[in-house]
Amino acid sequence: MEQCRPSYPNIIPTPSPAPTARFASCCAGRLAGPAQWQLRRRHRRRRRSPPRSRPSYAARRPARAAPGISARGAPPPARAPPRRRSRRRGARAGTRLTEAVPAGEGRSRLDAWISARLGGGGVSRARVQASIRAGLVSVNGRPVSKVSHTVKGGDLVSCTVSELQPLRAEAEDIPLDIVYEDDHLLVVNKPAHMVVHPAPGNTNGTLVNAILHHCRISTFTCLARSSTGDECPDSSDDDVDVFNVDQFATEDLSSEVRNALVRPGIVHRLDKGTSGLLVVAKDEHSHAQLAEQFKLHTIRRVYISLTCGVPNPNSGRVEASIARDPNNRIRMIAVAGSGHRYARHAASRYKVREIFAGGGSALVEWRLETGRTHQIRAHAKYIGIPLLGDETYGGAKSMALSLLRPRTPSIYHTDISNLISKVDRPCLHATLLRFKHPLSGKTLEFSCPPPDDFLELLDELRRVTSSDGQNGDGDVR
Repeated sequence: MEQCRPSYPNIIPTPSPAPTARFASCCAGRLAGPAQWQLRRRHRRRRRSPPRSRPSYAARRPARAAPGISARGAPPPARAPPRRRSRRRGARAGTRLTEAVPAGEGRSRLDAWISARLGGGGVSRARVQASIRAGLVSVNGRPVSKVSHTVKGGDLVSCTVSELQPLRAEAEDIPLDIVYEDDHLLVVNKPAHMVVHPAPGNTNGTLVNAILHHCRISTFTCLARSSTGDECPDSSDDDVDVFNVDQFATEDLSSEVRNALVRPGIVHRLDKGTSGLLVVAKDEHSHAQLAEQFKLHTIRRVYISLTCGVPNPNSGRVEASIARDPNNRIRMIAVAGSGHRYARHAASRYKVREIFAGGGSALVEWRLETGRTHQIRAHAKYIGIPLLGDETYGGAKSMALSLLRPRTPSIYHTDISNLISKVDRPCLHATLLRFKHPLSGKTLEFSCPPPDDFLELLDELRRVTSSDGQNGDGDVR
């Protein structure tokens, strides 16, 4: 059947152009060329994503209202006051704080702000810092792990300061080398390998256990260090100790012990492997006075050490801040300047007293201007002379032998190797201690020679050096 078409005058119909190959392939669903994957991807994206409904302009346009008046003409609802300090016991027993920083208060460090709020409750700043690093503190609902985080007015701070677990220190009959004693203090020559104070996992055989027996106090209940704290497992060299008489809880003790005038208080510490002089306070007044002297750096402390190598120059002052090694939590590092965020200022003076084996080792005297954790050990490594036997700070036995054997006659190699193999601690000894008596104000000075293991190695180094025609000077006996 023929199709009827309307006829228009003066118009000549023209035939439709033939579809091109590209147009035909599109119609057939087979797009040729590099645009094929683009069209398919657009098609998938349009098919998967749901259509978005755009709100109207009236809904998007903010309503204008007078200050303090809501869009409906009513004053805005009053904000609920921030939750004030809340202390309760839960799964993680301890002190809890939820408080907003006052609006008019300036910027401050997070640990300092929390310590100021909880300082009256006996919570130290070290415990606050440990809780921050453990993830127990949040600001505006977000956990914060940096103790130096800055808070400002309006921030909501929530924290849980873990409670220190009570630790009982039992009196033990351990021999003590007492250099001096009166009614107010003790000066003890601590042997190597003795820990100063009890800690979780190490509650026996410490200096505190021995002092309790010496002072005829059977048992003390003290507060252990926080497990999330920053202290090294083997204690530290010279920091003023927070394990003092104020931490002895006497509620559970007998009246005889509570009324005892002798209460041991460790004023400062030495490493487990460090030997030498250490002062112990017997009462709170003496402890406070001695701690103040340590804080003001008026107490003179002299150490001697055997080093791997000889410092250059032979005497000098090391001023390098001390910070914890981020790669090894039980080790400290000395850093130049103040670039490290958590570094603490530290300064030491050293002087070479004897040189052995043509520079393979030296007897070095140290005088501390500050008292930081592992200060001498970190500074010795910093200037390239790690302490002999200090595996933690690079003074390994292999390093000592590599410096001594090429510089000594072969007939001594066996003896030196045998002695070095017996070294099981850093060769560091606290040889002199001078301070003012906390009651009378009189200056007291004490000194003691190194222990036998130190002297044995020192004598062998002197023998090897003298046979090689080299003479050292000085005497530590």
